[in-house]
Amino acid sequence: PAAGPPPLPAWAAPESLPPVPLRGGGDLPPEALRNLVLLFAMTKAPGDHPGSGERLDEAVAACDRAAVAGLAWTLFERWQEAGRPSRHNWALPILARVGDDRTAARLAAWIKACPGWKGYARAVMGLDVLVLMDGDTVPLQLASIARTAKYRRVRDKAQEMLDALARAAGLSPHQLADRLVPDLGLDDTGSLTLDYGPRRFTVAFDERLAPHVRDERGGRRAAPPVPGRRDDAERAAAARALFSALKRDVRAVAADRRHRLEAAMVGGERWTHAEFTAHFAVHPLVRHIARRVVWLADSPAGTATFRLAEDGTYADTHDDAFTLVPEASVGVVHPVHLGADLASWAEIFADYEILQPFPQLGRPVHALSEDERAAGRLKRFEGLTVPFGAVMALTRRDWVPGPAGDGMMRRTLVRSAGADRHVVIDLDPGIEVGRPEDFPAQRLTGVRLSAAAVQGGEPGGGPGLTFGELDPVTVSEVITELLTLAASD
Repeated sequence: PAAGPPPLPAWAAPESLPPVPLRGGGDLPPEALRNLVLLFAMTKAPGDHPGSGERLDEAVAACDRAAVAGLAWTLFERWQEAGRPSRHNWALPILARVGDDRTAARLAAWIKACPGWKGYARAVMGLDVLVLMDGDTVPLQLASIARTAKYRRVRDKAQEMLDALARAAGLSPHQLADRLVPDLGLDDTGSLTLDYGPRRFTVAFDERLAPHVRDERGGRRAAPPVPGRRDDAERAAAARALFSALKRDVRAVAADRRHRLEAAMVGGERWTHAEFTAHFAVHPLVRHIARRVVWLADSPAGTATFRLAEDGTYADTHDDAFTLVPEASVGVVHPVHLGADLASWAEIFADYEILQPFPQLGRPVHALSEDERAAGRLKRFEGLTVPFGAVMALTRRDWVPGPAGDGMMRRTLVRSAGADRHVVIDLDPGIEVGRPEDFPAQRLTGVRLSAAAVQGGEPGGGPGLTFGELDPVTVSEVITELLTLAASD
């Protein structure tokens, strides 16, 4: 028979825990709160204590859902402060059972903060819990970890888990994330009304998806005001709480969506008409950044560019009505492909005072010289000595350290440049595994094109490979990144 739950430690004593409101009013009594925590401890793994899972579900159903999730997080934090005693290691996995979207965001932040090699096992345990949680924001949190976690092993593990979720759904990771962006309670116009009784405020969003409010005269405020004497105190308090929750929840989504559009622009990704409409044009939240970029439509009639106006209609480069035909595929246009239309679009966005969520119309555009087009090397960057930190900053983008060689040194950075094409930076002395800061200066001994992601030897790309065969967007982005690296010299 299964052993009983471990005795509760001092940090989980009911009298020291926050109250848990009941759905019917009032708070969970101290003894019932103790029983709830005991159920947490008994249901850390399926089947550990027969019947405990069902009893936990019943207990949670009787309580305020967010309060139960908050209680579990408080216990998790206290368990860490107590040194993470293994006897009470239920404090982490219980988050998967009772956590909510806010818990997912908090757990993702904790995973990102796990320190280096020593924290990797801890981060993986956190990822194992995160992926078991219910809620539409889990793929978004995994994508955020895969993109922004400080340590590459953590980023790779998160991406592996996101790929598995996507495969199970028959989608790509990007497609899965697109489908699961929450609307956060916004109405069909992408807004939310905060009711103070005699006064009302409307929630709006800026180019970074940060929410603010506008009063009935159109005046902008960073947050809802303190209630006045004539306001309904109860409604005003509820409205302010609603805005605070919205601001917190948007923060978990905004960076991912901005990065998603920028990455799609650089990668040349396309959506069907139906996908674009559902996930961008009419989505209550994402529409606020979708209308701040220039889109392209590929159809049998040709390629055209357009923008999403504030009223939900489409407009072309002359600010005339644009019709998006059902058979069109849609993407975010890179300025390399705008040509003479770049100035027209920039003027329109300036006239309407539209700020962009990421650099698009003002993005640097670079091209190769004739000599570089015919070569497999970019000699203008070779021989530079740059700080180690600037080199590592490239790994936050699309560059990946090469394999460790003699002395556990990584002597290359590699960036995909299309099918069977890779840009390779050769480094001297290289990056030492586990102790990258030991060599604060790195010399670029080669910048070359390779058919393989891993290639040693002397600089000078593979036979017949030339930079001129690369897509102009890839060329522009690679040169921009190398110029940024060179500027740190």
